[in-house]
Amino acid sequence: MVKSLDTFLDGAPLNRNFSSYLQLFSVAGLVIALDQWTKWLVRTNIPFAETWLPRGLEWLEPYARLVYWENSGAAFGMFQNAGLVFTILAFLVIGAIIYYYPQVESSDWTLRLALSMQLGGASGNLIDRLTIGQVTDFISVGNFPVFNVADASISVGVAILLLGVWWSERKAKASNQLSVISDQAAQQGDDAEVS
Repeated sequence: MVKSLDTFLDGAPLNRNFSSYLQLFSVAGLVIALDQWTKWLVRTNIPFAETWLPRGLEWLEPYARLVYWENSGAAFGMFQNAGLVFTILAFLVIGAIIYYYPQVESSDWTLRLALSMQLGGASGNLIDRLTIGQVTDFISVGNFPVFNVADASISVGVAILLLGVWWSERKAKASNQLSVISDQAAQQGDDAEVS
């Protein structure tokens, strides 16, 4: 106990955690800032339920447009009127990410980036829930539900997480195959020496 307290007071784990948290909060902070800024622009410039496109790009309207919409449910308009549930869930997710993040190896950049993006997205939508009671959505693509920067950040974070897991498993499989081939070659060399 005293040894770990001494190490803590010397600053080694504190410096490592500070560096980890600096990375986490830098990415999350950028996501939150972009999310809140774009939502503010939409709320102050587009009337509720109206769409907007820059002049000359009206031809895009069937495919993509900005629309001011409010959402009391989850990402992409799912589970409407469950705001309290998602507020509590957001606090739990944010707490879990902040707790777990320093335990992730610094070499696992895909997991670190994914968690940072998910923290930013969860926090951006939580800010809306706490300040205006619902989430502002504004990105409308085709017939897909309307979403925002925070929703996109969460989704991209999940995609990066899945790609990172796939990549890690592929690397581990290749490493195992290389090890088996190396062991077989060594065994053949040993057999040749015996003969």
